[in-house]
Amino acid sequence: MASSDEFIENRTFDEIRVGESASMERRLTMDDIKLFAVMSGDVNPAHVDEDYAKSSRFQEIIAHGMWGGALLSTLLGTQLPGPGTIYLGQTLRFKAPVMLGDLLRVSVQAMEKNETKHRIKFHCLCQNQEGKTVIEGEADVIAPVQKIRRQRAVLPHVRLAERAHLHELLTAAARPEPLPTAVVHPVDPQSLNGALQAARAGLIDPILVGPKARIQEAAEKAEVDISGFRLVSTPHSHAAAERAVELARNGEVGALMKGSLHTDELLRAVLTRSAGLRTEARLSHVMAFDVPTYPRPLFITDAAINIEPGLDEKVDIVRNAIELAHAIGIRQPKVALLSAVETVNPRMKSTLDAAALCKMAQRGQIKGGLLDGPLAFDNAISEAAARAKGIESEVAGQADILVAPDIEAANMMVKQLTHLADATGAGVVVGARVPVMLTSRADDALTRMASCALALMLADHQALAV
Repeated sequence: MASSDEFIENRTFDEIRVGESASMERRLTMDDIKLFAVMSGDVNPAHVDEDYAKSSRFQEIIAHGMWGGALLSTLLGTQLPGPGTIYLGQTLRFKAPVMLGDLLRVSVQAMEKNETKHRIKFHCLCQNQEGKTVIEGEADVIAPVQKIRRQRAVLPHVRLAERAHLHELLTAAARPEPLPTAVVHPVDPQSLNGALQAARAGLIDPILVGPKARIQEAAEKAEVDISGFRLVSTPHSHAAAERAVELARNGEVGALMKGSLHTDELLRAVLTRSAGLRTEARLSHVMAFDVPTYPRPLFITDAAINIEPGLDEKVDIVRNAIELAHAIGIRQPKVALLSAVETVNPRMKSTLDAAALCKMAQRGQIKGGLLDGPLAFDNAISEAAARAKGIESEVAGQADILVAPDIEAANMMVKQLTHLADATGAGVVVGARVPVMLTSRADDALTRMASCALALMLADHQALAV
């Protein structure tokens, strides 16, 4: 038999007696306020900016009308009188502040009934957790005359995607001086604008490397002034990549940023044995993702460089990802070595590689992180999925780093998160003498700046390690 909680039922005009009351409780959160702002367009900083509200006189009115009035309307429309109620008007007096975290108890009590027009006047009261009255007033409604009982609707879960992790990354990257960065072949408005936005944010000091005339033409199209930035002219993109690498080798820049040229073209110059930026480590690409449904930054590697890495290559891929995690302050990142299954299968190379990598970590050949695998994707990021499979692991369900078995799996995972999970990722190439940012034309300003922040923090971390 269905419980009464599954249904919503009204009180008709004839059923309601003067003095009858109803109440409900609700705690005020910042998500509640921001959701209201999204729906109403009210972006008053006194409402949506906690720091501003706390530091100004507006703290006293942070949520009076929009919240107390909304709760009273909800109570009248769902409980007393309930469905079928026509709300005619209200007069509310705001008597004390309503603050974030307050537990509000709203109540309505029937005061007067008009038999001819089926109107009822209600006394409205809103009190906080201390019993202090914060809102008081009256509401005038037309009560329903027919009984209504309906299945209670299940409201969808609303998620506010705020890119909190990427914003935290930008904050953590703050430093006294921007990072000198060679922007390679920025001959289109998008790549040039991305570099200048990062410069305005104080993250990088860009040196524009490429054909002077084309860079100036891009600046005119983007309607930006580049006269204050150093421009190193080269005849074409190949030469731009080589010259940018030379600047890095000479210590004039601490990072490279890809402009309007192919990734292979830039990396070929980086990897040149005689004049490049090679180290003992293999290059790999790491994406730092902000996934709205995941409670921490999520690193994914390698979706851009290593096509079908063997065990030796995976050792460097794992080490590079751990180094980047250390650079942003994750002391012991949890590394999930992905496969299609969570058990070792001799016919599946990815499971054998995962098992070998875990053993290498146990023997101290891979340091600085906690490794486990093979793990399927769901077991790596969902504690519930890991429990259902009986997996006991410090990594399962809590992974900081996902290591894909090959570039195809990593690439599909990155694009699925981007297009189906509303995730945003910022990437950087690790393993060279300096970080390399492989930004895309489609990247928005936040993504580009987050890539710069990653590069900056990695460069600082590597400088300290020398």
